Amino acid sequence: MSARARTAGFTLVEVLVAMTIAAIALMAAIRATGVLAVNGADLRARVLAQWSAENRLALVRVSQEWPQLGRRQYDCSQANVVLHCREDVIQTPNPLFRRVEVSVFAGEGGHRLARLVGFSTRAP
Repeated sequence: MSARARTAGFTLVEVLVAMTIAAIALMAAIRATGVLAVNGADLRARVLAQWSAENRLALVRVSQEWPQLGRRQYDCSQANVVLHCREDVIQTPNPLFRRVEVSVFAGEGGHRLARLVGFSTRAP
């Protein structure tokens, strides 16, 4: 066999090494795509949770509601995302102000997605 015939193609080892490198690169790309998809869904849920908390505080502010002290829990789902809100109303040193904390959780007993604090006032 001449030297030209031996160098005309790839050896089996070279092909296997190239395929291994390509497989590793494809696995990394698939993993990155999966992480992006999960992060996108989590970001969407956090945005909806933030909107739910902002909606409640805006309602307290606009209606000039004087909320009762204590904790209240209610469903605040949006856009087919199950959300659970917890509202804590706390007395402040000034009797004309009440602190309103709204926490939004992913479903019943899930992790907290958003937390906002606002104040409700009552004119003397």
